Amino acid sequence: MLKTLPAANTLRDRSARAIVGAIADAAERWHDADFPPRVRAQAAIEARTGYSIPVIEYALDRLFGSLTARALSAAIEAEVGSLDALDAPVAQRDGRFAYARGVERAVIVGSDTTIGVALVPALYALIAKARVVVKDRDDRLIGAFFETLVQEDMAFAEHAVAEVWHGGNDPREARLFAGAQTIVVFGDDATIEAVRLGASTATRVIAFGHRASAGYVRRDDLAVPDLMDRIARDALLYDGSGCMSLHLLFVESGGDVSVSDFAQLLGAALERVAIEFPPGMLAAGRAASHAAARDLAAFRAASGHGTVVTAPAARATLIVDPPRTAPPPLAARIVPVFPVATPAEAAEYLRAQHLPLEALAIADAGHYSSLSEVALAGGAARITRFGEMQAPPAGAHHGGEPCIMHFIRWMDVER
Repeated sequence: MLKTLPAANTLRDRSARAIVGAIADAAERWHDADFPPRVRAQAAIEARTGYSIPVIEYALDRLFGSLTARALSAAIEAEVGSLDALDAPVAQRDGRFAYARGVERAVIVGSDTTIGVALVPALYALIAKARVVVKDRDDRLIGAFFETLVQEDMAFAEHAVAEVWHGGNDPREARLFAGAQTIVVFGDDATIEAVRLGASTATRVIAFGHRASAGYVRRDDLAVPDLMDRIARDALLYDGSGCMSLHLLFVESGGDVSVSDFAQLLGAALERVAIEFPPGMLAAGRAASHAAARDLAAFRAASGHGTVVTAPAARATLIVDPPRTAPPPLAARIVPVFPVATPAEAAEYLRAQHLPLEALAIADAGHYSSLSEVALAGGAARITRFGEMQAPPAGAHHGGEPCIMHFIRWMDVER
């Protein structure tokens, strides 16, 4: 049944709650694996990234399943205090009234290695009632979702726009950046620099460069159910290319299972998990990086330095006891396994390599206090359990940044 759509107008005429509801309804449609726009998007994402279809389906399920009205509202209320503050001044505890008015225009530049990373900040900007332009990737996932939003409410037509990214050197992009109050950019140093050069001095530029994610296994964690399969999932999803992929793993020595035996168990888990999440087709450059890291590790092992565990079906390699004087290879489906005696040893490595972490995975959240030094040493933005690294909630502070605060300007009303 077709919905009776509200009059077009603009999002400024809608309540924040109505906008949240429309977004949640659109996300529910996209959560259906048989929704035609999603089916078309999956094929386009496969062509762009080379990821296998099961991996893409997992990514889309997690993305759209997280965009519920409750989750979005809770994230906003945690930062702003109330959704009503996005509509009009609301009373504060000190007697003032405050209005969280959205900026006029926000620009989001997506990443070329991830799936839909630009969508979440774009949605928070829309809830703030900003006019949003997303520089979309070739798969046009964001643009397709925006079309669904317009079906929910025509007011999105003037506020939610997706355009193809031309690399930051196009004069049209320079004009776009210069007219934005907030720009969120995901990408490498060259992309971030191009955006900064185009932005005005008054523009907020929130840059998310490349970051890594790590895991820490305590010596008594092997009793945790399904631990190996959960670690393997974090390592295999998105072929290790995302900032929340497992790029290095610290394993405490001195337990009932040696680190070498642990690596063998993890290798077997990689083979099992690869049945559910098979490897994709790596681009030439990423395939070459994988081969180089694997061959160098094999050469070191032959010389008596460390060991190598391969998982052929997963096309994955574990490098056990790699050199401590070099950063991890950050190559597709390569996971270095560092034996450590204490969390302090892992923290020292992260500090020495100046390795910024997006996420730190642990077996049980109850162990955070004993592992906080590792998280703080890497500047981790998120602490999570193994198996959940690739599934951040809608209210997660990506890169340690707020969800909606960058898209609003406060106006205090003193009475």
